[in-house]
Amino acid sequence: MKKLLWSLTLFGLTLLILPVNGIMEFDEMEWFTIVNGTKMFQTENDVYSEAKFPMVGLTLIQSAAAKGAVCLDGSLPGYHLHRGFGSGANNWLVQLEGGGWCDTIRNCVYRKTSRRGSSKYMEKNLPFTGILSDRAVENPDFYNWNRVKVRYCDGGSFSGDSENKAAQLQFRGKRIWLAAMEELMAKGMRQAKQALLSGCSAGGLAAILRCDDFGAMFPPSTRVKCLSDAGFFLDSIDVSGGRSLRRLYAGVVKLQNMETKLSKDCLNRLNPTSCFFPQNLINQIKTPLFILNTAYDSWQIQESLAPKSADPSGSWHDCRLDYTKCNATQIQFLQGFRTRMVNLIKGFAKPSKNGVFLNSCFAHCQTERHDTWYSQNSPTVNKKAIAVAVGDWYFEKGGVKLIIDCAYPCDKTCHNLVFRG
Repeated sequence: MKKLLWSLTLFGLTLLILPVNGIMEFDEMEWFTIVNGTKMFQTENDVYSEAKFPMVGLTLIQSAAAKGAVCLDGSLPGYHLHRGFGSGANNWLVQLEGGGWCDTIRNCVYRKTSRRGSSKYMEKNLPFTGILSDRAVENPDFYNWNRVKVRYCDGGSFSGDSENKAAQLQFRGKRIWLAAMEELMAKGMRQAKQALLSGCSAGGLAAILRCDDFGAMFPPSTRVKCLSDAGFFLDSIDVSGGRSLRRLYAGVVKLQNMETKLSKDCLNRLNPTSCFFPQNLINQIKTPLFILNTAYDSWQIQESLAPKSADPSGSWHDCRLDYTKCNATQIQFLQGFRTRMVNLIKGFAKPSKNGVFLNSCFAHCQTERHDTWYSQNSPTVNKKAIAVAVGDWYFEKGGVKLIIDCAYPCDKTCHNLVFRG
């Protein structure tokens, strides 16, 4: 288990996380909370209980096996559904779970012994927080919608369709996506007046990859849009001059037989690995899409820009874990990453149907946590909170749809992540 330290500083909220077995995760935490100088140790369950977040049960898709729509280990996929009520009873929000990828047989074999590759290890109940909360004070625009979290157990952002019989691995993400959508449509989503597909991290990438598929499921009378949180992974040069994330994605695409299953428009222009990168996809997506990302994404710093494999001397060790320990040269490198992200995203936001919220924080995934989604001290840009920006865009309330923060260290509202290695 990780330990997480929250401390209010002049630069906003800083969170300290310890990785488990050297693997960085963001969704299972134990933490210290510092409030008015008082340190209180809490487990994740304590906080969820005190805040009275709904715990929503896991539903396995019983019809999936016959369709070959199974997790890496062959077990049934699943989702958590919290029914809407009142004015939101006919509206649906579908959140695709994230959790990285596996790019080799060895990694995928390991993954299938976890909740990321098998429903046998999935939590039976999950707290619905942030954009999934059922409380108007925490989630003003979507609290009474039907809210769904589709579990992630294929290792390929709901996009692969192949198998490796020798290793007993099933790469059936695309089939899982279809089976989940078919079941939700049968449970009432077919009659949706409004629908939003969202996702965080690998789920945020999946929300981009599956966005037009989701839009095509509904009649023109339904308002359908997509939201990608921390899913804008760049094809970036790392600190050694290589492309660490491209190597990872190339392995995923090849292993899961995605060469012919990605965007046809993109494949007509670029190679399959390039078509797994959002920067080469977003301008061709027809369904309205909102991109929410931090300009200094913590996961991308650790796994794409300055992974251990690209830093054998360890000169980036402290910086990659704690942004306050970066020297001037390292900050300049990270500013270059931000500049490239800004340039790639500006053109995308020009069509009025799309939206962008890019804040200059060292974080990853901001929709799923109540403190970053909508709270008294949640991150803001130009005094606009993330939930407000997303709501204004979705419901077409007007206002600026391209919200880009000034460069670090100007933002004092960030909930920055700091890791201990």
